[in-house]
Amino acid sequence: MDRDGLADFLRRRRERIQPEDVGLGAGPRRRTPGLRRDDVAALAGMSTDYYTRLEQQRGPQPSEQMLQALARALRLTVAERDHLFHLAGHNAPVRVRRADHVAPPLLRVLDRLDADPAIVVSDLGETLAENRRAVALLGATVGLPGPERYQVWRWFLGRERERYAPEEHERQARIQVASLRAAVGAAGPGDRRARELVAGLTARSPEFVAVWERHEVAERFTDHKTFLHPELGRLEVDCQVLLTENRAQALLVFTAEPGTEAADRLALLGVLGEQRFGPTPSEGTETPARTATGQSAPPRLPTVTTGVARAGDRA
Repeated sequence: MDRDGLADFLRRRRERIQPEDVGLGAGPRRRTPGLRRDDVAALAGMSTDYYTRLEQQRGPQPSEQMLQALARALRLTVAERDHLFHLAGHNAPVRVRRADHVAPPLLRVLDRLDADPAIVVSDLGETLAENRRAVALLGATVGLPGPERYQVWRWFLGRERERYAPEEHERQARIQVASLRAAVGAAGPGDRRARELVAGLTARSPEFVAVWERHEVAERFTDHKTFLHPELGRLEVDCQVLLTENRAQALLVFTAEPGTEAADRLALLGVLGEQRFGPTPSEGTETPARTATGQSAPPRLPTVTTGVARAGDRA
């Protein structure tokens, strides 16, 4: 039982809910942000003293029935409920059976997607498969070494955020961490991979620690993103998510509203492929190609490969 974590989580979830959300009047003397402790106790059918002791890190271990009552009183999502069970030292209903191979139903859908960027990720944010347009948009992320294979690691300790518009950095950081918390809670305390990922980020990134301490829990769902592409500039896309039944893997598809400039730019990803226009560092001193008139020749379009990259395809 994580008494500190349980107390912090209960307090933060309590302060998030407004009295009117649960049918309570604010009242002229109500100054507490969100619900009061006695409000939560009444909604959960327990004594105020019992609930207060939980928030003060001195209560007994709550039963599974008590946790279910608290989850209903605090209007927790399924991911938050699982996290509550984990903090209280109980096993939540197991919803994730992680596998490194791509779920066949998702792979069949991915194999049929060519017009839009699409990737398959694990619950911890590891890219398991990607199509060529996703590589052109996001870079190749399948088969990266060590913890770099996790997006949350690259976000806080790599260069992942450079692909996003600056105004989205704070929100995306919170999404990354909230998704990680949900994955940790769903997998249970025995998940060594999840524990090592959190421990590594905690030891190396103060920014991660600050966001982690917000105690937000959420699964990855539909989102709107603004990417910064080296050649195409700003790309506003919608991210649609298809989850496996056990929620261990998700297919993310990036689309733009038809008829918009973003849709036109997204279509160009099929031409760009993985390559980039302009000289690479090793080519910076070479003389540009010239046409017969002496003018610089236009950049050569790269050869675009087709197919889907999967984990294990790269060394």
